[in-house]
Amino acid sequence: MKMTRRQFGLSMTAMAAIPAVPALAQGKGYETLENPIPTGLEAGRVEVLEHFWFGCPHCFAFEPSINAWAESKPDYVEFVREAPPLNPAWTPHSKAFYAAELMGVTDKMFDELFDGIHVDRKRLHTNETISKFVGTLGIDSEEFSANMESLHVDSRIRRSLQMARQARVNGVPSIIINGKFRTGNSLAGGHQGIINVINELVEQEHNA
Repeated sequence: MKMTRRQFGLSMTAMAAIPAVPALAQGKGYETLENPIPTGLEAGRVEVLEHFWFGCPHCFAFEPSINAWAESKPDYVEFVREAPPLNPAWTPHSKAFYAAELMGVTDKMFDELFDGIHVDRKRLHTNETISKFVGTLGIDSEEFSANMESLHVDSRIRRSLQMARQARVNGVPSIIINGKFRTGNSLAGGHQGIINVINELVEQEHNA
């Protein structure tokens, strides 16, 4: 990973804890949230947030484009990722992402897990298989497994789902620019379209 920080499978209890979602205003290649989601960044800085899933072939195909953009992005832009399990089957991959963040080993496993799933066709879809896999990357598999089941990771997953719900994310990859705008393949017309929208809105927000 070159830069890091993104039908829900939520229970009724979790859904009840999430506030109603505002309508979206349509823009060219993106949608605008009626009520922006605060990013907590200082004035002049802009957040670009990618919601993704390791098992998503579209996310994997988008990786070269978003990584190339991230390498040359303006200094005032903060690129972050969230991995909300929009489907319960995605949960082990979400746990892996947040466990890696907790351990500070994201750079060691991010690209490797993506490649393991989509290039090598490994069946990495359970906590056990993922933990064993990261163990082959020089990461303590037992510690990784324990962190996947930790309260910290559980809290991060719940937070990611709430953020996705607030932004009306129902598919991945989905990009949120500065907590105000949402874009993705269907809105922007493909990978380059997404990058074009990001660049346009990042500059707009920086100059606002």
